[in-house]
Amino acid sequence: MSRIDPVDPRNATGHAKELLDAVQAELGATPNLLRTLAQAPSVLNAYLSLSKALSGGSLSKAAREQIALAIAGENHCDYCASAHTLLGRSAGVGEDELSANLKGVSSDAHTQTLLSFAKAVVAKRGFVSDREFSDARAAGISDAEIVEVVGEVALNVLTNYLNHVAQTEVDFPYVSAGEAEAAAAA
Repeated sequence: MSRIDPVDPRNATGHAKELLDAVQAELGATPNLLRTLAQAPSVLNAYLSLSKALSGGSLSKAAREQIALAIAGENHCDYCASAHTLLGRSAGVGEDELSANLKGVSSDAHTQTLLSFAKAVVAKRGFVSDREFSDARAAGISDAEIVEVVGEVALNVLTNYLNHVAQTEVDFPYVSAGEAEAAAAA
């Protein structure tokens, strides 16, 4: 059971209602995470705005979902592992790749570099080493992609941490981020 009650869109008022109505119109559903964020409409608005802004960047939808999965795995967030597995599938990422991405692994060299860099940013709270930075550049990651990866980390850390704090009920087909932890420890 969630520690923070998700806002029921039918009972929402003001800015929360406007935002939740827009989510429903765009997605055809209103996920529990966004309903929980609606407790603070300013934070829901910030999340939606940053998400929309990042979607206009140089990273593909598939790459953004793969990065989100790696971050969910790094932060052990079952809600985001579940949501981004479904979203990654809809972006055309295959099942084996999605499972690997949750562990921070990709069969594509460029994507692997993005995932490794994202994981380093999360694990080191942004204090990546000169070597990690230069390795990313040497592998062909542009400055724009580096900045966008940091943006994706910020967006996903917000949702991962809120899900931990709120214990948001997973309303997607369930995927355990703990499986990534167990696989990494093996």
